[in-house]
Amino acid sequence: MIFDYKSNNRKMDKEELKNRTKQFALGIIKLVQSLPNTIDGRIIGKQLISAGTSVGANYRSACRGRSIAEFLSKLGIVEEEADESAFWLELIIEAKLLDAKRVDPLLQEANEIVAIMVSAKKTTRRNLNKS
Repeated sequence: MIFDYKSNNRKMDKEELKNRTKQFALGIIKLVQSLPNTIDGRIIGKQLISAGTSVGANYRSACRGRSIAEFLSKLGIVEEEADESAFWLELIIEAKLLDAKRVDPLLQEANEIVAIMVSAKKTTRRNLNKS
């Protein structure tokens, strides 16, 4: 299956998106390591690391999908996990656990990944209906 994703009006292939979601996971790991060692920091960190690292893992799994239905289902999971990551990142900012300047780039990336997955699902469905 070949799908084109757009990022900043530029097409991105699946290998670039695999790398992008892996870099997102690495950024999440580093951010979680800097959270305060408090009850709220540990709980939010655990939730964020689970959601943020699953974005890349589930995208890789989507790329290995055995059917269009499986591919779309996995993209849906990627979208959900990226959106959940955005929620935890927003919470970190609003609870003032870390400076917003430190969190904002990952929050923006989470939102961009959500948008990419929404677009990819729409494109895949549209291409499927053309067949």
